[in-house]
Amino acid sequence: MSITNFDQLLEAGVHFGHLKRKWNPAMAPYIFMERNGIHIIDLYKTVTKVEDAAAALKQIAKSGKKVLFVATKKQAKQVVAEKAASVNMPYVIERWPGGMLTNFPTIRKAVKKMATIDKMTKDGTFDNLSKREKLQVTRQRAKLEKTLGSIADLTRLPSALFVVDVMKEHIAVREANRLGIPVFAMVDTNSDPSNIDYVIPANDDATKSIEVILNAVCGAMQEGLEERKAEKIDTEAAEGEAPKKEKKTRVAKKERTKKEDDEALNANVAEKFLKDTEE
Repeated sequence: MSITNFDQLLEAGVHFGHLKRKWNPAMAPYIFMERNGIHIIDLYKTVTKVEDAAAALKQIAKSGKKVLFVATKKQAKQVVAEKAASVNMPYVIERWPGGMLTNFPTIRKAVKKMATIDKMTKDGTFDNLSKREKLQVTRQRAKLEKTLGSIADLTRLPSALFVVDVMKEHIAVREANRLGIPVFAMVDTNSDPSNIDYVIPANDDATKSIEVILNAVCGAMQEGLEERKAEKIDTEAAEGEAPKKEKKTRVAKKERTKKEDDEALNANVAEKFLKDTEE
């Protein structure tokens, strides 16, 4: 499993927390010390938490379920989009659509609307519209693509959320908690970890810090996907061999039955011949 280590975290600046005056007391167990008015995160605990989160995410990916990545802050957008796409998982990097989880059917309708517009373009209906209508439809399509394009393949509620900066994404966390969806999150020293199922104490403001954590968890998820693929191939191969074995068994049984019948027939002929000879 691709897991990060202490040195990688240190080099990426994962240990830098917020100013002491901005801290959340609930993060005390994950703080190593204070230096120059800034809290330093205990990276040994971060390594352990990353391993736990990566193992859980690997199993989710291996079972074929989806994990929704959420990060709308500037430093995290590009990194999250790239890493989530690499493991074929949905992500939200623009504004979080309120009710995306708690009112999921409405979100799906909006996604279907986007698909309808695409269909209009392909079947020629779009060409029959006026210039003004075309402009309106095009703008609507672009708006939907920007906010919902990355979740177009999410046909059901995700099995888990991975959040960068729980303070900024508090609405997403609250919706997930309400529906009982487990939340994995990078939690800085100014945040409340009480509503997070898998806390990863880390600097959530630096791109390098976010990248090193995502490399670890997405690497584990990739392994889970590869194991799932390998198991599927093995299962299909085993199912393909089963009919062949069954056919061979039937042929062997048929030959054995024929042999027994021939032996029985020969025995009857021999017995009759002996009787005729005695008479």
